[in-house]
Amino acid sequence: MALRIAASCVNCSACEPECPNEAIYPTESAFAIDPAKCTECIGFHDDPQCALVCPVEETCVIDESYPRYQPAA
Repeated sequence: MALRIAASCVNCSACEPECPNEAIYPTESAFAIDPAKCTECIGFHDDPQCALVCPVEETCVIDESYPRYQPAA
């Protein structure tokens, strides 16, 4: 599953430079995650970096409408 950024985003930009896939981008009011690029940091880090650096808890959350990322074999 990819992550998504909830409405609680305060537009601080802490997450954007931490994404190893460049999946996070700004919108007019907050940041968003491109689910086609998000790997939940699998292959890079043990935990999603956006969730670790976000100052607002439960802002970077699992988007269950997308299947879980599967790294290439």
